[in-house]
Amino acid sequence: MKPTIFFVVLALFASNVLSQQWTEVNKGNFRLITNKGGRILGYSPNSGIRIISKDGYAFKDLNRNGKLDIYEDWRNSFEARAKDLASKMTIEQIAGLMLYSGHQSIPARSRGFGSGTYNGKPISESDAKAYDLSDQQKQFLSKDNLRHVLITSVESPDVAARWNNNLQAMVEGLALGIPANTSSDPRHNAIASTEYNAGAGGKISMWPEALGLAATFDPKIVLQFGKIAAREYRALGITTALSPQIDLGTEPRWNRIKGTFGEDPYLSADMGRAYIDGFQTSEGVDELKDGWGFSSVNAMVKHWPSGGPEEGGRDAHFAYGKFAVYPGNNFELQMIPFLQGAFKLSGKTKMASAVMPYYTISFNQDKKYGENVGNGFSKYIITDLLRKKYGYEGVVCTDWLITADEGKTPDIFAGKSWGVERENLAQRHYKVLMAGVDQFGGNNASAPVIEAYQMGVKEHGETFMRNRFEQSAVRLLLNIFRTGIFENPYLDPENSKLTVGKAEYVTAGYQAQLKSIVMLKNRLNVLPLQKKKTVYIPKRLSPAMRDWFGNLTPEKLDYPVNMELVKKYFNVSDDPAVADFALVFVKSPMGGVGYEKDDREKGGSGYVPISLQYSPYTAVNAREKSIAAGDPLVDPSITDRTYKGKSFTALNHAELKSILDTRIAMADKPVIVSVEASGPMIFSEFESKVDGILLGFGVQDQAILDILTGVEPSGLLPVQMPADMKTVEEQFEDTPHDMNCHVDAQGNKYDFGFGLNWKGKISDKRTEKYKKRK
Repeated sequence: MKPTIFFVVLALFASNVLSQQWTEVNKGNFRLITNKGGRILGYSPNSGIRIISKDGYAFKDLNRNGKLDIYEDWRNSFEARAKDLASKMTIEQIAGLMLYSGHQSIPARSRGFGSGTYNGKPISESDAKAYDLSDQQKQFLSKDNLRHVLITSVESPDVAARWNNNLQAMVEGLALGIPANTSSDPRHNAIASTEYNAGAGGKISMWPEALGLAATFDPKIVLQFGKIAAREYRALGITTALSPQIDLGTEPRWNRIKGTFGEDPYLSADMGRAYIDGFQTSEGVDELKDGWGFSSVNAMVKHWPSGGPEEGGRDAHFAYGKFAVYPGNNFELQMIPFLQGAFKLSGKTKMASAVMPYYTISFNQDKKYGENVGNGFSKYIITDLLRKKYGYEGVVCTDWLITADEGKTPDIFAGKSWGVERENLAQRHYKVLMAGVDQFGGNNASAPVIEAYQMGVKEHGETFMRNRFEQSAVRLLLNIFRTGIFENPYLDPENSKLTVGKAEYVTAGYQAQLKSIVMLKNRLNVLPLQKKKTVYIPKRLSPAMRDWFGNLTPEKLDYPVNMELVKKYFNVSDDPAVADFALVFVKSPMGGVGYEKDDREKGGSGYVPISLQYSPYTAVNAREKSIAAGDPLVDPSITDRTYKGKSFTALNHAELKSILDTRIAMADKPVIVSVEASGPMIFSEFESKVDGILLGFGVQDQAILDILTGVEPSGLLPVQMPADMKTVEEQFEDTPHDMNCHVDAQGNKYDFGFGLNWKGKISDKRTEKYKKRK
């Protein structure tokens, strides 16, 4: 080699080395690249991708074409990258992107709901690790191009992190290298019997139910929850939250009211806004742009345009609850939590990145096309209202299984194709697409989406349908780019173990639980109780019950609270005669679902009342004729769903007997009732017989015990407590604050915003703000 050429080559080599702005380290099953002044990249050495060096920085060659494409260049905007990638995708790949998987347990259960196999065998019979991908997961990821995965239970944060890394390594090696966007329903609910220890941490931080968060009347607590939950989610590999549920809880009998922020539109808007800001906003070094980044979790707010006003309280997961009704003409009021909350954030991300319509048919609300179809099928609800009138441009994803067939009877948990029951699978998918929806919840197979595409080509032409698919692809990809997982989707399992259930997070959740508890009654200041006094706690008879999937829980008689925990506060006696006071722990009335198969088989309509009281209830004040009715497939003969004159007794009616028997047994000594509440209930059956009442919305037993023994209660009612079932029957499903409320023996009215502390009725900035807007 000539000296001149040698020195030129040497100079070029030295220049490249000196200009390289990145370093790489081996992290075990993945590698981490740090770009000085740029993005951190993670990739699997087994995925087949290569690193491109340009301008001194490193980039992942995700499609392995040897050049830096726009979507691979992390210096470009989220929007430019999403549009470039969408343009490169085949219709089959976009169809897969439009899928959201059915529920995945990690590891897959051996049988039943969420089951799966490993090399054809249940995990208990295989050599698979808990964090391996199941056969079914490999199938829908590779064959169907699915990239959105819903996970349920996880064995541990360590297993979740390792499973995430296996998942991401697999999809990184497929086609365009699009990472998986993993999601979860709410997973921070408290386990009542567990003990809180200030320095111990736990499996995950535990917080009140959404209705309990609402009972704090403090959006700052909900913002804190969102920030903490987002960090725990990201440590588990979760980048989308299927929450918050901001349906208005205006129908007191609806069994999903506990997942809402109550019945008030303005409180719900404030709580929803805080929740989403907390989940979506990245700050400091985690922020990439516009509040999005490595600690962001997309919030899929639900359920547009509010699924709360279910006729008679029946839920739309089943055919008997298909219809949402609006006797108070409050269709637009039901949207306030979306329009003034979820779509009007205080943080930089501006609005919830995704929306889920509910199963319900918003009965007679389509003012343009005159259709009565489920909200996910409604062009009026999605395109004309959500997209055009209110300008929403984020992802719209159907609720799970709306394109599947319904059951043979209205009480079977199956598909929820309300209003389009007679259409076939592909036709339902096509109608969803034409309504303006981007994604299909609970669908693992891409074939029906591709068939729907071909239907659109025949009607509108190839160009139209290609543009329609790319429009949804861009929206879906934006939510993946914004969370930074195109650059680094991998997790350090050790960091996951340290983050999920961190002691400070657990403490924050416990403090929120304390602030959510509502004291309704404190006759003669019987509370707080003195520690180490003797308590009598009656056992609870839990009735035999079947869950939504038909699984039976047998009847049992047992203590309703962790008695070892109780003994740290009080002496315990099974003899009321020697006890200083009694604590009766009950659950609010289990008043049924509004439909009984036995009634139908005996010649009735099947429709029965939902009760909010323990004792037998006969619906003498129910509607003479239902507002909506008719099921074209499974029960077309039922054109009226009224239940007037029919009776129902709460499944846990023994709770009332326990309270009243305890009152007799204790004579004139104090009886305090702690209610594990799931929504509004009738208190007139027992209130005058007891001395104290506490209400908890999904909290640990220990939080109740701490309030009982001196921590000052500050929670307020997020819903009205009705005086009787007459007012429940006469209220309108879509109207907040329209019931006559229970007035107790001390003259206190159990209305929205009511609560007691040690000084008496709470009156502060919270009550002033929200009761004024009521």
